[in-house]
Amino acid sequence: MHGLFLPGQKIKISMEHDGAILLIEDDYIDIMDLQRAFKKLNINRPMYIAHNGREALDKLYGRSAEKMDPFPSVIYLDLNMPKMNGFEFLKILRNDPKMKDIKVYVLTTSDEAIDKAEVEKLGISGYIIKPFFKSAMEISKW
Repeated sequence: MHGLFLPGQKIKISMEHDGAILLIEDDYIDIMDLQRAFKKLNINRPMYIAHNGREALDKLYGRSAEKMDPFPSVIYLDLNMPKMNGFEFLKILRNDPKMKDIKVYVLTTSDEAIDKAEVEKLGISGYIIKPFFKSAMEISKW
């Protein structure tokens, strides 16, 4: 895991990935915050939105009307969502040989050690505690 980011810390967004971004988040304010932050950083990669893990899997496996082209190379994943939460989604993703290497950054309000430990076992790239990208927080890219 690359790091734990807490509210008020500077978050660095890696630009090493060529594909699209898949944001799996059920809170519309958090979606808008992340979209604004990426726009501020001139990140012009396609961003797809799913509101729960089940919807995200439908998009990833082509069972959705929305075609993802280019395919996501990084996922920002909320943990607490309806229908299928982030833990369930991540377990399925990591068990698929074609998708197990996609970079996943967890976005959550949970600072619980048990949640961090569970997603770390599933090979996440970072754990970001909300609220993120607020006016007091600086963001940059590397």
